[in-house]
Amino acid sequence: MAAKPLTKTKLIGYFAEKLQVTRKASATFFAELAQLTSSEVKKSGSFLLPGIGKVVKAHRKARVGRNPKTGEPIKIAAKTVLRIRPVKALKDSVLTKK
Repeated sequence: MAAKPLTKTKLIGYFAEKLQVTRKASATFFAELAQLTSSEVKKSGSFLLPGIGKVVKAHRKARVGRNPKTGEPIKIAAKTVLRIRPVKALKDSVLTKK
């Protein structure tokens, strides 16, 4: 059974304790980081979170899919999506070889 993921509240509490700041200051940091990430991706198309990954805009082409209920082909429109590409150091630390 997998461990439960860290919640936003626990994450804020962890950093507040680790950095010896208030929970409010920790929460403000994460809110500002989210806002900065959003504005930078809108402006330049990418944003690097050092040690974690790069948030990038990616374009998906239009394609033909299938309606799962009826099986008939349907057109799926082109759209822009967000992707997070993990940095090599994170991949190496998480995906260790046996």
